[in-house]
Amino acid sequence: MNEITIGFILIGILFALLASGFWVAFTLITVSIAGLMMLGNDNFGLLYTTSTWGAVSDWSLAALPLFIWMGEILFRTRLSKDLFEGLTPWLSRVPGRLLHVNILSCGIFAAVSGSSAATAATIGKMTLPELKRQGYDDKMAIATLAGSGTLGLLIPPSIILIVYGVAAEVSIGRLFMAGALPGLMLVIMFMGYTAYWSSKHGDGIAQQTKQYSWKEKFSSLLRLVPVSVLILFIIGSIYAGLTTPTEAAAFGVLGSLVLALGSGSLSFNSFTESLMGAVKTSCMIIFILAGAAFLTMAMGFIGIPRMLAENIALLNLSPYTLLFLLTIMFVILGCFLDGISVVVLTTSVVLPMVIEAGIDPLWFGIYIVLVVEMSQITPPVGFNLFVIQSLTGRDILFVAKAALPFFFLLVAAVFIVTVFPEIVTWLPNSMSKG
Repeated sequence: MNEITIGFILIGILFALLASGFWVAFTLITVSIAGLMMLGNDNFGLLYTTSTWGAVSDWSLAALPLFIWMGEILFRTRLSKDLFEGLTPWLSRVPGRLLHVNILSCGIFAAVSGSSAATAATIGKMTLPELKRQGYDDKMAIATLAGSGTLGLLIPPSIILIVYGVAAEVSIGRLFMAGALPGLMLVIMFMGYTAYWSSKHGDGIAQQTKQYSWKEKFSSLLRLVPVSVLILFIIGSIYAGLTTPTEAAAFGVLGSLVLALGSGSLSFNSFTESLMGAVKTSCMIIFILAGAAFLTMAMGFIGIPRMLAENIALLNLSPYTLLFLLTIMFVILGCFLDGISVVVLTTSVVLPMVIEAGIDPLWFGIYIVLVVEMSQITPPVGFNLFVIQSLTGRDILFVAKAALPFFFLLVAAVFIVTVFPEIVTWLPNSMSKG
């Protein structure tokens, strides 16, 4: 059988297993074994051990469980309450008022958790009941949370950027720098849309009853100091070249433990729960990465990446046409897989085409994360939608419809960074020159 025939058979096996609910990691391993057997190669046991050991023993991956643990610790502290009470006085006169708390809180928490699901769950548990109690439009409250929750994938330290950096052999520190400006751009776009919506739908905004003095506003900022210091230290130390992402993650864990202890939230139970939560999530991700590494090796033996790259080159597609087709593919995949699975499943196959088309792998990492963000709020398997559904008890279609405007804002963000790639590349390039 030639590469095309084997490729179609493997795609059929892949989607059949995924549709049956088979674990993603086991699916990748099964598809790899099937491909090697079609070639008559029965040394898949040896190939599996050699390929996966190289993938999961990469020192860069040490940052992954540490950042996850940091997010788990902060998830169990008073951080969310402090964020709400610290931001509320400053948003009292902004169109949309407390709806912006969802956006800013998600942006701040994303910078210390690195997880989209943790961001949406943590902020949603605190803000949604309060917004409903004060009479804000339920649909818009859900929409701002669903859209802003995706910031956990982009704003550094991002777990999915670490995964992409390892899979694509791109500097994780440079990826963190590249994600900063697009993340800030998304926060501004989300706040701009919310302000516009609020100006058109005044009946969906609670009337301001309390006036805050300047003294109250500045005193409220004290609640944001601990987490702000932690964020600035982690990101600043990486940008300044003082620490590696792994070292910064270790300091982040230490800092989050100090915050939890200082807030009185750290107990033996919360410590063990955070540790076990980090272990479970890290093991899941590492297992998927191991399966993806095995699949990459199997695809190399079959010759599918080389064949695809050569055929793409023969088609003479422009970079924009290639990106348009890849966007459609990633959104479709994101309807069935979580973001990390999409990245590890496609990177080995897609990256040769991207490089062949002359697209910067650093820029492509931010692009793929933006597209995966879109998939987090598209049914039927938008992870943020399920998180918010569990918080609100609302129907999944109601949540998805509410989040639709923010989906289009993410589409616009993809378009903007494609037309103006300097938004992604300027900061890492300028820091490396400096």
